[in-house]
Amino acid sequence: MGTVISWIIVGLLAGALAKLILPGKQGGGWGSTIVLGLIGAIVGGFIGGLFGGGGVGATFSNPWSWGSFITAVIGAIIFSFVWGWIRGRGQKA
Repeated sequence: MGTVISWIIVGLLAGALAKLILPGKQGGGWGSTIVLGLIGAIVGGFIGGLFGGGGVGATFSNPWSWGSFITAVIGAIIFSFVWGWIRGRGQKA
């Protein structure tokens, strides 16, 4: 239970930092920011695994490490960029 709460907090922080770093206005409240951070951790862990890192399992093993946090932020930025590109592209059609 403590790990779940830890990842919710880390997800909120990582998602909020990703929203601050990305240009433009991102909508959503607390819930979407937490989800953004959690998806960011998964995306970042997957990409890290492709480049020889520990992968998603290593990212989720310790939510309070700097490596996990940075991975979550980078993954959230990548996910937000791709999601915005897909949504923007779909609205123009």
